[in-house]
Amino acid sequence: MSERTIALVTGANKGIGYEIAAGLGALGWRVGVGARDDQRRETAVAKLRAGGVDAFGVPLDVTDDASVAAAARLLETEAGGLDVLVNNAGITGGEPQHPVGVDIETVRAAVEVNVIGVVRVVEAMLPLLRRSASPRIVNMSSGVGSLTRQSASVGEHQTGPLSVAYAPSKTMLNAVTIQYARALADTNILVNAACPGFTATDLNAFRGVRTPQQGAAIAIRLATLPDDGPTGGYFEDAGVIPW
Repeated sequence: MSERTIALVTGANKGIGYEIAAGLGALGWRVGVGARDDQRRETAVAKLRAGGVDAFGVPLDVTDDASVAAAARLLETEAGGLDVLVNNAGITGGEPQHPVGVDIETVRAAVEVNVIGVVRVVEAMLPLLRRSASPRIVNMSSGVGSLTRQSASVGEHQTGPLSVAYAPSKTMLNAVTIQYARALADTNILVNAACPGFTATDLNAFRGVRTPQQGAAIAIRLATLPDDGPTGGYFEDAGVIPW
């Protein structure tokens, strides 16, 4: 990595995103805290700074073209570029998500944030990443995005509850990750998907068994891969996840 590594973490005002920002900041990186809520974003920045992190706020709504474009300009003018992008912002889409009788807007909301939002941010940030010495893109996925795990649990419901919005959106995010890795294979940009495990956040009403700090560990590892590290992979703490 360059002497002064710049990272952007989307959805970084709380939970796993906040802990990713804190972990990267502990490495001496300068970290952009991407979030759409002004008050929560600035509160997170203040807390990170109090802990010694060189953090700065990045107003960012991943569903809005103008907001994402403005975030890219801010990184260019105020931070001087971007080395690492962690696409952490995500939503469930709402409940219920039973495949029979689901409100189509529930599916649409999950895909808009979890998939289209990632594509929108990557496209805006690519010109900056291409100028970095060791650029990395980390897409925060989930184990429920694994078709292998989902199909193995048919009739048993072991891989999360029935979900026709959130889980498929993470499957699509995994596919998008592969496509970017293929498209950027002749560059130095490494693109990977990360599963934080069943982490206690407001996304699951804090039912998870892992702490946000534990959930952030895999993203931090992928954000700090060496130049000869993997690309187009899907990882959790224990290793590779089957697609």
